[in-house]
Amino acid sequence: MRRSDSGYVTAEAAVVLPTLMFCTMALLWALMAAAAQIQCVDAARAGARAAARSDPPAVAVAAARSAAPRGAEVGLAREGDLVRVRVEARSAGPGPLAVRLSGEAVALAEETVR
Repeated sequence: MRRSDSGYVTAEAAVVLPTLMFCTMALLWALMAAAAQIQCVDAARAGARAAARSDPPAVAVAAARSAAPRGAEVGLAREGDLVRVRVEARSAGPGPLAVRLSGEAVALAEETVR
């Protein structure tokens, strides 16, 4: 008697397809988190540049917010001759996958350069 293999393909597909979907979703989440991290770093850099040029603090924060991910928190501090900008945001994702991301930049204030 000859055995039929017709049901094995369906069973294998039923196991493999959800695994592939899970891996694809994990990869997309990781890419979105990496993009948000890069945005946080770029936003902190933009805010520090603006603050180092002696722009008003509101302008420096606005510069950082314009480059930051949606819903990001921007902090600006002056420490002697240095300007420090920190941008924090949550990555997209459900529940525990929504990790907290941050970027920080420090710049020397231009009025102190001689």
